[in-house]
Amino acid sequence: MNIINLYENYNSYFDAGFKAIFELCSKIALKNGYQLYLIGGLVRDLLLNQNSLDIDITVEGDAIKFARILESEAKVKILSVHKNFGTIKVEINGKKIDFASTRSETYPKKGHLPHVDRIGCNLKEDIFRRDFTVNALAMSLNQGSFADLIDYADGLDDLKNKKIRVLHAKSFVDDPTRIIRALKYSSRLGFEIEENTLKLQETYLKNVNYDMCNKRIKNELKKTLNEYSQEIFEKFINQKIYRLISQKEFKIPQIGIENLIAKYKPKHPWLVYLGLIAIFESDVLSDKLELTKNEKDIILNAKRLYNSNLNEDFEIYKNFMAQKLETLLILAISGQEKQVLHYLEDLAKVKLSINGKDLLELGFQPSKLFGEGLDFVLKEKLKNPHMKKSQELEIIKDYLNPIA
Repeated sequence: MNIINLYENYNSYFDAGFKAIFELCSKIALKNGYQLYLIGGLVRDLLLNQNSLDIDITVEGDAIKFARILESEAKVKILSVHKNFGTIKVEINGKKIDFASTRSETYPKKGHLPHVDRIGCNLKEDIFRRDFTVNALAMSLNQGSFADLIDYADGLDDLKNKKIRVLHAKSFVDDPTRIIRALKYSSRLGFEIEENTLKLQETYLKNVNYDMCNKRIKNELKKTLNEYSQEIFEKFINQKIYRLISQKEFKIPQIGIENLIAKYKPKHPWLVYLGLIAIFESDVLSDKLELTKNEKDIILNAKRLYNSNLNEDFEIYKNFMAQKLETLLILAISGQEKQVLHYLEDLAKVKLSINGKDLLELGFQPSKLFGEGLDFVLKEKLKNPHMKKSQELEIIKDYLNPIA
């Protein structure tokens, strides 16, 4: 393995605060016999000069013990500890850093969480438990080899060639969420899934093991589909990745989904994409994805309204007014685009100025007819959205007076 030093990349990528933290940790590690590394997405993003979401330091050994040493020798605040995985979150000079122990894992039950066999294994074992070669790059933070690149899995070549490649043939069998992550990384980075990796994916998707940790599937779907790229969704369908959650064949609707999501900005874009599948496939709504009640309701309401024949403005308004935006966008993409866009662009802006309190002030006694009367006024206002409050009051008086 040729030694490549990344100090220039390191020096330009990190600000002075992080560099001071890395150098502090490096000195304390040397003093106490530890080896430290940056591993995974952070090294990948450093080489690509892209912003990274998390700052993690991997300790060859026990990260929790090392963090306790840091706490005793420097101004370090312990924020959280996860003993089972040998991880610990700390705050140093106002910056939050995750420390992870090197660890080896096995999958005694395929598709479920791995079992940690050993905390503090050697660096190479830790690297080969990971998902893709481009996420298996490490950079030394140790005195004497500071910023040296460690590349046991030839990830640098795949990074240069823009390829997403698994580390071994059973990778997707062990953890099918990696199929969704491959989609995420390929789209986010503009990479292609390497040929053999794509074949392994296709083979798995022909015979999915549905006894899997579906909570992890859901979490990966959220992360991936929340980027609301139509390209991601099209690959999700065309590569048949949807088979992880549904056995039913699915075709992409002929509508600009990404444009709708970008325009209306729903809080949960992933539910719009998931809803397009779930509206036709009830199994997606089973407990296997562990959807919350609100998430289920968004999709169930779309299913309920999917076959409704809504043409009149009043019907559209009354059926859509209480729905979440995600429900409406699912309907729009599933075939009711005209009605939904008419509601969002025109009808949703219409609001009555009067309410039950105004009727009491006019001298009317509370009655179920209040609701009927207000609906009558609403029908008229939908025809004339610029109607003033005084006009609304005249209409409601005319409606209620015969029975007053």
